[in-house]
Amino acid sequence: MAEKIERPIGLTAKPTHNQEFYDGVKRKFAEERDLRLKYRPNGLAQYTYELTGELAKYEIDSYAAPPKPREPINDSVECLFNGGGFSALLTSARLREVGVESIRIVERAADVGGTWYWNRYPGISCDVVSYDYLPLLDELDYVPREHYAGGEEIFAHCQAIAKKYNLYQLAVFQTTVTSTAWNEKEQMWHIETDRSDHMRARFVICANGILTKPKLAKIKGLETFKGHSFHTSRWDYACTKPDLSGLQDKVVAIIGTGATAVQAVPKLGAAAKELYVFQRTPSSIDFRDEWPTDPNWARKLHFGWQAERRERARREPQISEEQKARYATMSSEEKLRRQENANMEALMKIHERIDQVVKDKATAEALKPWYMLMCKRPCFHNDYLPTFNRPNVHLVDTHGKGISEITEKGPVFEGSQYEIDVLIYATGFEVQKTGTWNLIKGINGVSLSDKYRVGVRTLLGVQSQGYPNLFIMGGLQASFQFNFTDISQAQGEYIADCIKYVRDHGYQSLDVTPKSEEWWVQEVIDHRGKTSFNQDCTPGYYNFEGEFQRRQDGNYNGGFYQYCRHLNEVRERTEQHFTFVNKPITAD
Repeated sequence: MAEKIERPIGLTAKPTHNQEFYDGVKRKFAEERDLRLKYRPNGLAQYTYELTGELAKYEIDSYAAPPKPREPINDSVECLFNGGGFSALLTSARLREVGVESIRIVERAADVGGTWYWNRYPGISCDVVSYDYLPLLDELDYVPREHYAGGEEIFAHCQAIAKKYNLYQLAVFQTTVTSTAWNEKEQMWHIETDRSDHMRARFVICANGILTKPKLAKIKGLETFKGHSFHTSRWDYACTKPDLSGLQDKVVAIIGTGATAVQAVPKLGAAAKELYVFQRTPSSIDFRDEWPTDPNWARKLHFGWQAERRERARREPQISEEQKARYATMSSEEKLRRQENANMEALMKIHERIDQVVKDKATAEALKPWYMLMCKRPCFHNDYLPTFNRPNVHLVDTHGKGISEITEKGPVFEGSQYEIDVLIYATGFEVQKTGTWNLIKGINGVSLSDKYRVGVRTLLGVQSQGYPNLFIMGGLQASFQFNFTDISQAQGEYIADCIKYVRDHGYQSLDVTPKSEEWWVQEVIDHRGKTSFNQDCTPGYYNFEGEFQRRQDGNYNGGFYQYCRHLNEVRERTEQHFTFVNKPITAD
């Protein structure tokens, strides 16, 4: 089967309703947003991120034995990665290509993989086409088995990358970095861990990832539940059994209806005696074109086929001269209105599908999202909506309120007690904290968190002045991509080039100039705040749960093509953007 090309919502979509209709939909969006903001005015503070005491069990690794005692490590490497997911694996591969041999991954999990190590819930797969999402397919001479790869295949691919590039040799697992401090005299980073290690590294790359550290909603009585409970990223197969047969006589509840729940709910609904799905805000659920990879198509692929796909993703969108002329006549208000109307048209098609699939009308209405697409991560699944037609599956729509309490018997909502046996938290992860989970102290001992507290300041979202030889992947002020490995690939190539430049020129370190940092801060500001999209959105992790943001404290919104162009510009003018130290600083 030929691959379907998915085209973005844009100015070319033709409206099928009058403007009054779209204005009414926007009013509905605002009403639903305001309702949710009223119920959760505390933004990010509504969640618990430090899982200690009674809550510590929700962060314990359920896939590996407890770490074995070992002697503390006290040595030096050239490049050290904090984290072992795709960002670290991709960049390590590029570093190997430029001759870097001494590479260490420090990872709190028991293996590489990042989010694909932690997330092994039933039904897990990637919602980005596998030929684009899985990196280094050319290098590993591998073609994914399915149009959308499952979690098991993706995790195995992570392990294959680590083996190919010999990354296990120096890797340190089941270890968490607690402190990363710059030693100006040595021109080295000193890294300490929760296992009393004291490592040194010339370059540090923070690749912590954004979907690995679980969070829980602050719900009264959360720790009092007497049944079995776990977070989806620490799935307890000892309880459920691998085939979920352990749930056949159990009443199960799952809290959350985001991307994880959308994939897990169909499996749970088919296995559990009863399933209660607690929803605060519905996800948008579109159809997903799934098929096995055509072996004839795969057989004809030549080396470099994925590199060509990635290069196309970075190109500036091509429009005809006629389209350019037509767009030139539009005011900015008209362009925005057409884009919004097209977005709403796409959402109405999702509503239509819900009405067609879900038999109970009240349930169908509750499952309809009322916000612009891309306010929350869009979901694609063919079995989620039909699951609500099962007699044993019950949607508990809290309409923005969330659960008020959890007792020893289970959740409570509006006075109704739900007595259950198993409680599953699909409450997501702490996000937008990449690079700041551990204490990072740069020149003069200034912590990165303290610097960011008065406003995020970076170059390209990857480096920050005062933190030589430090790189942050997937952080603030970088471009945000639905396909996360696109941005990881671009940043990984950039980081490898920076490190190669330092090595080739005999330097010890490079640091961003204040002028270059200020240039990028202004670039981020200039491309944010042109519309009220984030403020208009329903609360979610894309907009920091509705919290106010300084214009410089988010992602670069100039588009992926422009972001890649800026990466190249900095590489071409390296001496203009950085200061260098030629040798370690010695005391006189």
